[in-house]
Amino acid sequence: MNKIICMISFLVFFSSFSENRKNEMKISKTELQNKIKGGWAAQTIGCSYGGETEFGWKGKMIPDNYAIPWNDSIMYRLFTTKGGLYDDVYMDLIFVDMFEKHGFDVSAKELGNAFAHADFLLWHANQLARYNILRGINPPESGNWMNNPHADCIDYQIESDFAGLMSPGMPETSCRISDKVGHIMNSGDGYYGGVFVGVLYSLAFTNNDIHYIIKEALKAIPEKSSFHRCINDVVDFYEKNPSDWKAAWKMLDEKWDNDMACSEGLYDDFNIDAKLNSAYCMIGLLYGNGDFGKTMEFATRCGQDSDCNPATAAGILGVILGYDAIPDKFLKPCKLVENKNFDGVDMSLNKVYQIGYKHALAMIKQNGGTVEKDVVVIKVQPVKTVPYEQNFEGMRLAGKIAGQKITSGYTFDFEGNGFLIMGNGETANEKLRNDFVVQFELSVDNNAPEIMAFPLNYKFKLHRELAWKYLLPEGKHQVKLEWKNPNKEVTIDCRGTAIYTTIK
Repeated sequence: MNKIICMISFLVFFSSFSENRKNEMKISKTELQNKIKGGWAAQTIGCSYGGETEFGWKGKMIPDNYAIPWNDSIMYRLFTTKGGLYDDVYMDLIFVDMFEKHGFDVSAKELGNAFAHADFLLWHANQLARYNILRGINPPESGNWMNNPHADCIDYQIESDFAGLMSPGMPETSCRISDKVGHIMNSGDGYYGGVFVGVLYSLAFTNNDIHYIIKEALKAIPEKSSFHRCINDVVDFYEKNPSDWKAAWKMLDEKWDNDMACSEGLYDDFNIDAKLNSAYCMIGLLYGNGDFGKTMEFATRCGQDSDCNPATAAGILGVILGYDAIPDKFLKPCKLVENKNFDGVDMSLNKVYQIGYKHALAMIKQNGGTVEKDVVVIKVQPVKTVPYEQNFEGMRLAGKIAGQKITSGYTFDFEGNGFLIMGNGETANEKLRNDFVVQFELSVDNNAPEIMAFPLNYKFKLHRELAWKYLLPEGKHQVKLEWKNPNKEVTIDCRGTAIYTTIK
């Protein structure tokens, strides 16, 4: 009997030991660093590759007869004349810098505060998060769709690369980072875009099969979310049509090219929605089939946010290939800018190559791995699904009320459960542009008014909206917007009001 018990104990121990060994990955320090460098460099290259076409083609593919510009000096020129193009990278770097200075346990509030006060330009969900944080609305409320109409936009998706690059083979760890950082500026599909991209990077350290990596990473996203369904459509389409990326684009255009809240895309071909642009990244990766140039080209020719999409696709492929295997045609221009700091941060590519590697080693050790003289042993983690969240669930666009100039106030009636007033404030007076803060009183159905304030200074203003309210009781409502400090040198232009209703 004792022999049987001993044998069972041995088998259990051996099984556990074998399972632990199976969940380990050995990688040389040289190869790990090469892959981390590859991810950072390729992301920056991809951003540069699509930099001249960004939003030049909205709702249509970039035609084959348009030659996407590329030469040895293009990255240097863009770095020195168009620094805001690299928000894909400098947004990552503000968080990398915070982890470096304050450790991995730095709070979401501290991270949000750092990015809100950083000296670089922001747009869409990032800009609304900055606006919210500067007014005391901290994460995760700063990225929640009720406070941020751009919550489904691409923002965290294009700045989540660091989460996967510092979590090689550890998708659970990447998701924990995304939960803290991604909710600063996004929720719902916008948040899922960053979770997905972070996991893709993490898995790219452990497997070279792009098709497998995408299917595995998608397990992190709840199946009933619209983000999961959209990306799954691309994967399914590719499996049936593995050579026709344009047909995949047409499928997406017919089924998924819609926007629920972005004030630029509601009634325009413009679409910066995370799931659609992530799907374009997947077209690049799947149909590019490991070819660096084709991966960037296909993601770029999908149009819309055509600098961010090749940046994401190239970054993931850059991890798979490693820095040294990036074709010289693309790596040579990158080397010209590797010592140049990105806008608003004291960090260059050469610096983040070192810090990113340092963070990855620390994260590996923190999660049960080991760092030896020449070899790193990673405790490889499974992909687990993050909690479900969906913005604008059960809602649809019901129509639009025509816009007008606002000189003192704006009143309108509507029937539904929400509204978004699209608009902007402008002035030719430079001092007013820097210092003037528009003061509104917003009241709905004669309830107590709410004070609305937004600066004209682009760095701190709302993106392109004046006011919004969602999840009102379904029915008839009246909205009054009163301008409390009108100025003859300031123009407030309401471009229209989107009306929402409940799906029946």
